[in-house]
Amino acid sequence: YGWAMGHGALQALGGIGLFLLGMHVMTDGLKQLAGGSLKAALRRWTRSPTSGAAVGAVSTAVIQSSSATTVTAIGFVGAGLITFAEALGIIFGANIGTTITGWLVALFGFKVPLGTVALALAFAGAMITTFTRGWLAGAGTAIAGFALVFIGIDFLQAGLGSLQDTISPDSFPANTMWGRVQLVGIGIVVTLVTQSSSAGVAMAITAVNAGTISFPQAAAVVIGMDVGTTSTAAFATIGGSTQVRRTGLAHVIYNLLTAVFAYFLLIPYVGMVERLGSATTDDPELLLVGFHTLFNGLGVLAVLPFARQFAALVERIVPVPDDDLAHRLEPRLLNDPELALSVAEQTLKEIAAAGAALFLDQVDHPRQSHSGEYSALLDALASTRTYLARVDSRSQGDNAIAHHTALMHAADHIERLIDRLDRANMIAVVATDETLTDATRVVRGLVGRFATWLGGGAELAPDDVEVVARGLDAHRRLYRNRQISEAITNQTSAEQVDERLDAMRWLVRVAAHVWRVNIYLSPPWTAPVAHSPLAQRLETGD
Repeated sequence: YGWAMGHGALQALGGIGLFLLGMHVMTDGLKQLAGGSLKAALRRWTRSPTSGAAVGAVSTAVIQSSSATTVTAIGFVGAGLITFAEALGIIFGANIGTTITGWLVALFGFKVPLGTVALALAFAGAMITTFTRGWLAGAGTAIAGFALVFIGIDFLQAGLGSLQDTISPDSFPANTMWGRVQLVGIGIVVTLVTQSSSAGVAMAITAVNAGTISFPQAAAVVIGMDVGTTSTAAFATIGGSTQVRRTGLAHVIYNLLTAVFAYFLLIPYVGMVERLGSATTDDPELLLVGFHTLFNGLGVLAVLPFARQFAALVERIVPVPDDDLAHRLEPRLLNDPELALSVAEQTLKEIAAAGAALFLDQVDHPRQSHSGEYSALLDALASTRTYLARVDSRSQGDNAIAHHTALMHAADHIERLIDRLDRANMIAVVATDETLTDATRVVRGLVGRFATWLGGGAELAPDDVEVVARGLDAHRRLYRNRQISEAITNQTSAEQVDERLDAMRWLVRVAAHVWRVNIYLSPPWTAPVAHSPLAQRLETGD
């Protein structure tokens, strides 16, 4: 008897292990098969929290990974592609998408038992993965993972079935107010151990089908499993980027509120089931999955009208640090090089925009010093360059490599631009010397348009910047000749001429770096720019 009990327990544990492995393999295959398309769909169709929820639910249902959907949403926010409120819609929708796993288990695991067919599917999937490439290999991996999931369910079902004489509903807390609280706690612990609410729900479905736990008890456990999923989000808030901490907090608050709602929904739901009688109790696993989907769906419907207010509250609780321009650089995005590059690009734009704003302020108020702020910009830039160095764009194709290369060049020129701007002595000359008024006005206008463009305003085409740069180059040469003539005729001292020519060269070099940064941050990422004779002449001041 003891051996049989131990064997049953091992079968159940092995089933859980196979289920978790199968989910991991299936998710990898589905992401390889459809990840790029779904990412594009998330970006294209997310126009509001409501549309985000719909796309988030579909995306998670297709790739069977709410964490992948969430990380993508975080990346979109970091890249400035969507707002945080829209990202919350995606994350809320992902909660509905995760319930699809339960339906797959309930329908294919019990209503359409796969049995030995799963073994054949596992073999077929492995062969496809081994002997093909590209999307076919992804499809093979997904098929093999799908098969492993249901092989695991078979083991779990057999293990729990052999424990029917040992474990029964009486082994768990009763369906009372306090008993349901205890059952919720059990669900939380199960999810903390398995780190997968899908595995927990599969266990609950199998247990209720085997009769080792009653439907009301299993429903309370599933509520706890939804709460337990917040542990991953909570841990991610420790040391994570601002967007990760915001997302984690929002996830915790939302799931806790949904769990409270589900707890009180359980009583009328069970009452309805009991009134309907055998028409429903013959399929307790479907009732359980239906309850899981119902309270998640109602929770999303309840929060969506207030998504923007909810997002604003979370943003107030977790504000962006004023001095942290590198807050977007989330390490988890490195698993998706294209998203990581987009986030790094947005960070570089913010750094360059902040430097441009300091320049404009200095020209208007030349006696103010901003050396400390320029140093903070250089620190953020160093973090961004380190982040870019960790991105592996080689597997993403030529366009990603070109984008990566352009961003590295942009970072280099932003650093040199900031170094140019942090010259208080030059600022003092160009802001006060009347002979430099025209050139200063042109450069100030260029930097102003540059800052507006970086902030998402009117387009600043590289060709437009080049026109300004050419005009400055011609003006600089005329200005130099005029100043030298005045020095020869003693109209101006040699020291003042040197000061003015240095200031003019400084203005031209600022324009040159603005030009280069503008090119490297503008698609397409194939710009051969910076080696043109004009660019080199402008930068060197020759």
